[in-house]
Formats: sequence, structure tokens, C-alpha cells
Amino acid sequence: MLADPRITIPAMLERDLLDARRRAIRVTGDLDGERLLGPKLEIVNPPLWEIGHVSWFQERWCLRLRADGSLADSMLPDADALYDSATVAHDTRWDLPVPDLKATRAYGEAVLGRVRERLAREPESESLRYFVRLATFHEDMHAEAFHYTRQTLGYPEPSVPDSARANEIDHGDIELLGGRFQLGAIPGYGFVFDNEKWAHEVEIAPFRISRTVVSNADYLAYVQQGGRPPRYWKMTNGAWLERRFDRWRLLAPEEAVRHVDWNEAQAYCRWAGRRLPSEAEWEYAAGEGAFGLAGVAGRVWEWTASTFAPYPGFEIDPYKEYSEPWFGTHKVLRGGSFSTPERLLRNTFRNFYTPDRGDVFAGLRTCSVG
Repeated sequence: MLADPRITIPAMLERDLLDARRRAIRVTGDLDGERLLGPKLEIVNPPLWEIGHVSWFQERWCLRLRADGSLADSMLPDADALYDSATVAHDTRWDLPVPDLKATRAYGEAVLGRVRERLAREPESESLRYFVRLATFHEDMHAEAFHYTRQTLGYPEPSVPDSARANEIDHGDIELLGGRFQLGAIPGYGFVFDNEKWAHEVEIAPFRISRTVVSNADYLAYVQQGGRPPRYWKMTNGAWLERRFDRWRLLAPEEAVRHVDWNEAQAYCRWAGRRLPSEAEWEYAAGEGAFGLAGVAGRVWEWTASTFAPYPGFEIDPYKEYSEPWFGTHKVLRGGSFSTPERLLRNTFRNFYTPDRGDVFAGLRTCSVG
């Protein structure tokens, strides 16, 4: 559904495509010099490479893909050898002969311009609409990843709003009756990724789930009784501080705890006598209990107990590397963070990371046991 019926689908696609690029530039626009490469770490990409990769992806799917599945030549020589993340090993990306920042930006603008021209020429092409949406969401995800990189490396906070407050309503649980529930996306409601397809019936037992995500104050109680603090906390002169990007600040008790990995979330739950929800429980609660559930999206990603796995009848989408390689090894997060654009937020969206990844803006919501 379009928010404004006067906006056509091609116009909406172009608007969001341009907005995704503006957002990505806001998060990377001040990076220069040594910060365009940064240290070689498993959890980040060199920003200069990543900026080019995003444009390569857009060109690959929106401009180069032929009907028979083959690829036309890129406008950038050797682009596939430089930017194809499926074939370019992560630890080699710092050493590739990628264009400098000016040329990389120019390549991105050229690709974006040609995609817009194609949308104008082929406004009714369902295939083009699909791949433009894919490229938009891909750029959105990388813009969020640039936030993670900036946090990891201690770079200044980008100029986007931070709405990480956790406790706008009372604490406590909401009781849900459960029953038969359609888990997953329903066809006909716009773009979804292959791992969301399709809705299938599951049985959910009655359960109780917290109205709010775990706050800094909640987590601090656990730390004070011997639990491990999140990776960006430290004690100084008797006060707990938290590093947000390049600045240390007093811990804000009411805000959602962030940078908790799945293993740490499980440890907190054991201490609290609680448990993580399954992703089916989370999706059910987000839909059925939203009237009393705060923060189901938009503050921090929320770990679930579920291992990332295909739904029944899973069929891989054209971007084959998106989901299938990660089944069985990653854990599912639901919701969204303060750095996730609204167009990506939906109850069926499945984020996924390995259990040791606490660099992402991840927290947790808990359920009662028994």
C-alpha cells in the first residue's frame, strides 16, 4: 500500500532509491584519508570498498542482468573482480586496486542516474521494480552497517536521530493466548526477502512477554551481581560509562541496552530466570500484542532464541547469497534499530547474525519461564 495514493509505484521506488543514497552519503560523507580503509577486522569492511560495492550491486541487478541470466559488461572495468562480495574474500578487500573516493562516488552517481532513466523508460516492468527495491534495501542495510563500523572504530556519530529509549510505558509482561498463527509474509503485500516466504501455520502455546526491551538499568543489575558488561561499558570513578561512537557518556538507565550478543543475552536470561522468545512468539506478539508492547521496532534489534532456518517450501530468490549460506549458523533478530529506515521495518523481517556479534545495535526482550 502507498501512503499517498497520488504517488505512483515507479515514483515511490525512485523516491526511496534516492533517499537510500542520501542516507548512505550522510553516514559516509565525512570519511577521508586513513578512515577510508581503517583497520582490517572481521566485523567491518573498508569503507571505500563498501561504498563501491553498494553501487556495483545496484548496477549488477538493475542494469547489467539480462533476461537469460547472463550479465552485460559493467561501466567500471574489472568491477566484478573488485566488488562481488560472493567471490572477493573479506580479508583481501583492503588491498584491492579500487578507484579513489572521487571516482567511486562518480561511479555510484552514474549507476544511479541510469537506473532512474530505466525506471522512466520501463515503469511497468515488474522485474525492474523488484530489483530496484532489492538495491534500495541493500543500500539501506549497508548504511546501517556503516553505523556499526563507526561505532566499532570510534568514529563520530552520524547525523541521524537516535531514539533508543526503552521505557515509555510501565514494566511488566503482557499475556498472550497463543494458538494457530501464520508465521511469515503473505504474498501480495510488497517486496519481501526469500527467507520470509511464505506464511505457514505454526502452533504457539500461551506465553508472557515483556512489554519493554531490557534497559540499561535492568542489565546493570545483572552486571553488579557478576554478569559481564556489554563491550562498550566501563567503570570510571565509581560511575558506569558507555561509549557511543567516539564519546564516553554516563550510562542512561532508561535506554535500551545495546551491543549485547546472543550468548550474552542468553546469560542474562539465565540470571533473570527468563528466556528469549522464539521468532514465532516475537512475530505473534508484535502483531497481536502491539497495543501493550513497546519498542517492537525502531530502537534495538531484538535477539530471539531461534536459529536462522528456511521456512517450509523455501525457494531461493535471484540474489542467492542473501539467505541460504547462513542457514543453521546464525541466530534470528527481529524488529529494527534506531538506524534502520522505516521502509525496512515490518513484523516478518528476519535479521540474522552469528551468536558472537555484539557490534550490531542488538538488545533483547524476555519471556517468562513456564
